[in-house]
Amino acid sequence: MENTFLEVSGLSVAAMITFMVLGWDSVADASEKPSSGSDGAVPLPGAEKYDEYLVKKLVEMKKFRGSDYKPRTKHLRPDGGAIYTNRLFLESSPYLNQHAHNPVNWYPWSDEAFETARQLDRPVLLSVGYSTCHWCHVMEEESLEDEEIARFLNKNYIAIKVDREERPGIDAIYMSAVRALTGGGGWPMNVWLSPDRKPFYGGTYFPARDGDRGVHMGFLTILGKLKDFYHSERARVEESGKTLTGMIDRMLVPEAGNEMPMAGFMHDAVKYYKSRFDSVEGGLSGPPKFPSSLPIRFLLRYYRRTGDKEVLEMVRLTLGKMAGGGMYDHVGGGFHRYSTDKNWLVPHFEKMLYDNALLAMDYLEAWQATGDEDFKQIVEEILRYVKRDMTSPDGAFYSATDADSLVPGGHREEGYFFTWSLDELEETLGMRRAGIVKQYYSVGFLPNFEGRHILNTPKPAAEVAADLDMTEKSLCAVIKESDDILYKTRSSRPQPIRDEKILTAWNGLMISAYARAGLILCDSEYTERAAKAAKFIFERLFVGGKLYRSYKDNAARHNAYLGDYAFFIASLMDIYEATGDAEWIKKAIKLDGILENNYEDVEKGGFFMTGKDHEKLLARGKPADDGAVPSGNSVAVMNLLRLYEFTSRDAYRKRAENALRFFSKILSHQPAALAEMLLAVDFFLDKPKEIVIITPDGKTDEAGPFLSLFRKEFLPNRILIVTSDGKDAALHTGIIPLLRGKKALHGKATAFVCESGSCKFPTDDPMVFVKQIRTVKNLN
Repeated sequence: MENTFLEVSGLSVAAMITFMVLGWDSVADASEKPSSGSDGAVPLPGAEKYDEYLVKKLVEMKKFRGSDYKPRTKHLRPDGGAIYTNRLFLESSPYLNQHAHNPVNWYPWSDEAFETARQLDRPVLLSVGYSTCHWCHVMEEESLEDEEIARFLNKNYIAIKVDREERPGIDAIYMSAVRALTGGGGWPMNVWLSPDRKPFYGGTYFPARDGDRGVHMGFLTILGKLKDFYHSERARVEESGKTLTGMIDRMLVPEAGNEMPMAGFMHDAVKYYKSRFDSVEGGLSGPPKFPSSLPIRFLLRYYRRTGDKEVLEMVRLTLGKMAGGGMYDHVGGGFHRYSTDKNWLVPHFEKMLYDNALLAMDYLEAWQATGDEDFKQIVEEILRYVKRDMTSPDGAFYSATDADSLVPGGHREEGYFFTWSLDELEETLGMRRAGIVKQYYSVGFLPNFEGRHILNTPKPAAEVAADLDMTEKSLCAVIKESDDILYKTRSSRPQPIRDEKILTAWNGLMISAYARAGLILCDSEYTERAAKAAKFIFERLFVGGKLYRSYKDNAARHNAYLGDYAFFIASLMDIYEATGDAEWIKKAIKLDGILENNYEDVEKGGFFMTGKDHEKLLARGKPADDGAVPSGNSVAVMNLLRLYEFTSRDAYRKRAENALRFFSKILSHQPAALAEMLLAVDFFLDKPKEIVIITPDGKTDEAGPFLSLFRKEFLPNRILIVTSDGKDAALHTGIIPLLRGKKALHGKATAFVCESGSCKFPTDDPMVFVKQIRTVKNLN
């Protein structure tokens, strides 16, 4: 969104900079057309010619990328090659590669870039975004592909480009600065730094020139004013940097609390969500609407512990409206990132792996809690989408797909790939079938998005069937067949760009989704997909005894962050519960040891975002905000509680309590800020079920009758261990003391339901078992 300049109370230096910027004259050099050249090694406008070593590396990378490589730029030679190539061409990040042929002399984040800025005495422009960001693309087209703006940048700045998905630590630090300066944030993010990496100004999207999109000053003017300010008011720049750095540190490391979790944290959070709930369309009131804004899994847990039916109806309404709106891809499955309107109709069309992982788990738990088959269908469609469109040949999961795609005219438009004209529907499906589809998907004469139609289902299938004088079953059959036809036709269109980097954290979330679905839906294919992806992470991203963040072009890059460890450890425990293979729980324990040694704040509690061996940044944050992606701390605390239940090692419980105590101030004052951590609070305040099912040696299938009943119960606060007598049980016993002395009785599969190590009478009767697991400790 467009940048705004807002005074922040207590930040007089930043306010002063804003005032001075708005009052100065613009400075900009005239543009200069480039000369032609070969191998994309033409000097960038206003920049020094690259040295022979760098040119050699660029030429080698061009050979590596091959003849099929197509540069993403408007600056092309007659043969289709790029006129300009900068250092980002050497990077593996798809986002950085998108900018590799801008006329801007981009650097990746590196010591070299800041040392060059120091030597040349220039300010640094730090530009942060991600590959599927619509407004990042807009600013690129308007400003970063503009030769006049590039010339000014290259002469007066050192420009650094960062992929926020690969480097979330950098993103978090400088987004804090932007929020302090402007009161808001977003992407693209543009921050002005001194060579010492301290920020002195920042914003989000800037139109290119004065008057564009109605703004008083455009990007080129602001660049000029801030360049002059940097050189003429150095003391003030340094003061601003010092002040902002202090604010960043306070924003990224929350004030420690000193109390243990209480039920009041959960009650207060629910009061907040009830007060802001949209009782007509679901979710929180007002646009835009993000799926994560209403924490479905927390509300389901609250309903289970209290019986509050209003909360359950909030869940039902929200999930139903989201799945019926245009934010859901009815043809291909999966959800777009968020809705721009209150009705869930018009999305931003990018699709993110993490959203779909989390939503698959939301709908899976909602199916368990309600028995609504529509929710189960959404789970299956999300996972089919990921299988078809987001899975690498090696079984790992890609990161995202873009909102924009090429239209017949050759330019890019948001949403075109996913939308339809009336003629396209009729030509693809035939008049009769198209008539049914149009009524089901609410396609009228007037389009609902940019002259085209977003498919959505505001009416239940039964109501549409009645209007069409069809049975609901026959209508659903027609729709299913039609969706497959539309998907095949749509696949022939130019596809949105897919970001094919593999992120450990986001893969961890999707591995959990597949593993949990495999267990609850009794689908071994889902479980196998989870295990295959986890093996990929261990084989490609666990190097030298530690995890890495990102994998692309056959290389692992960047030290892992807290979220990478936390989400992946959680997924390993999920695979263990789905498979009964003790190797997975062993791996989870091993990774948690690395996390404890390198990321944990042993003294105060909780975990830092970066490890001890990470490069030194302006601040070492301790994530405490559950947004579109849960914070690593929220998931790590739940991991510790689960590991305690599995292993009975009190050290896990103490570490979890230490973390919960640290975050208690936020949980008591702003519980909705840590909605994912409230799942851990619920687990902590409950009496988690420790469920053990042991079968006779080699007959694990005999656990089926117990698991069949288990799958239908919404039982989030539990651990599950399925094993058989003999060698299999022996492999578990060294890890899970709870198994000691337990065996299948009378040659039959036997269930043991325990709490805090104290077990009910073992039973070989599935009906007795289900009564034992149904007991609920009410939330006081």
